[in-house]
Amino acid sequence: MPAPYPFGETVVRLRRGTSPGRDPRGQPIPGTLTETLVEGCVVTPRAETPSVGGDQQQARDTVIVGYTVYAPPRSDWRTTDQVRIRGDVCEITGEPGDWGQNAFTGMDGPVQFAADRVSG
Repeated sequence: MPAPYPFGETVVRLRRGTSPGRDPRGQPIPGTLTETLVEGCVVTPRAETPSVGGDQQQARDTVIVGYTVYAPPRSDWRTTDQVRIRGDVCEITGEPGDWGQNAFTGMDGPVQFAADRVSG
């Protein structure tokens, strides 16, 4: 089956499995990381406009804070996943939103989510 957006790009979903237990200090041990290629995604820069007159608005109008991803219909994304986009590892911010079925065309819409770059 071809990707829903033929000129879209491939991103990598990073998902941790269930923790196998705790370390000697009682901290959870991270589960196994699974990487899944997701083809046919539309990726756009996500901008934030600083408030007028605020400290952040020093001779600039917008600041790029991450990406907005439009993933294929019914693709599986969780708030606990990470995503690798163009080499950047990003956290999923907020709940992924499923656009559902278009009432005019009957086609399934994308799953949309915000992704913020991981720093540090």
